[in-house]
Amino acid sequence: MKKLGKKISRIGLVANVEKALCRALVREAAAVIQAASRQAICEQATAQLAKLSGPTCPDVASLTRAVDLLMVFGGDGTMLRIAREAAGSPTPILGINAGSLGFLTDVPADHLPVALKQIWAGEAILETRPLIEVSGQAQGRRISAVALNDFVVSRGAAPRLIELEVSVDEEVLTRYRCDGLIVCSPTGSTAYSLAAGGAVVNPSAEVFTITPICPHTLSNRSVVVNLHSTVKVKVLGKNADVILTADGQTMMPLAIRDVVAIQKSRHAIRLLHLAGSSFFETLRRKLNWGL
Repeated sequence: MKKLGKKISRIGLVANVEKALCRALVREAAAVIQAASRQAICEQATAQLAKLSGPTCPDVASLTRAVDLLMVFGGDGTMLRIAREAAGSPTPILGINAGSLGFLTDVPADHLPVALKQIWAGEAILETRPLIEVSGQAQGRRISAVALNDFVVSRGAAPRLIELEVSVDEEVLTRYRCDGLIVCSPTGSTAYSLAAGGAVVNPSAEVFTITPICPHTLSNRSVVVNLHSTVKVKVLGKNADVILTADGQTMMPLAIRDVVAIQKSRHAIRLLHLAGSSFFETLRRKLNWGL
């Protein structure tokens, strides 16, 4: 991977501006980048946060097009937002963990200078992660959105079960009476789906995981299907307050008889990992699993 290290001369910096720790991290990264005779380019809000006067771009999409590597400072929530805004870009993304758990931001904050030196030396691995997309009807209007982790169809403020019909490639799977339903990508298996009882999935596995949230029928369990399938969710019942969310961040209200289709997107993102890191090692460390 030495060629990759040599090709990285312009590094984009984008941070969660609501995290105070990010200010010092961005400034530290900019100093290390400059000392390596490379150029740091900030998203405007990030430059303001860190009080840096170098070149900037107005948003993540334009920043991604201008750099060879995008460094993201924050937690997994920040990475999810950036993944959607950078959808389809070939620019690698490196997550610096200024949050808590951090399955996507796998470089600890105190490891930042060492991590950059490893990257300059080519000691890094590129990994492609698929995005998933949703399309369909939502209260009489067409919707379309992408996500890295998951789409969730869930009840709104009313504390009552909703009824959903789920089909896979036009064949009905079942009808759920539940608090909601999670359809997640391989990347999303360690997020909401895991908390709801879904399986942990290796990110390289090309599967969807369909996991009901608090199902009324105790025999309802998480189901794994091919990532190239189309999963359709139809809202049933007489009265329902139902919401569709993308990565827990973008919300779209649904009405009775609305149908949404979830499938693999033609877009993906590329994550940069330090050499020697692995998904299983991350699982053991983040979830405190012993050997």
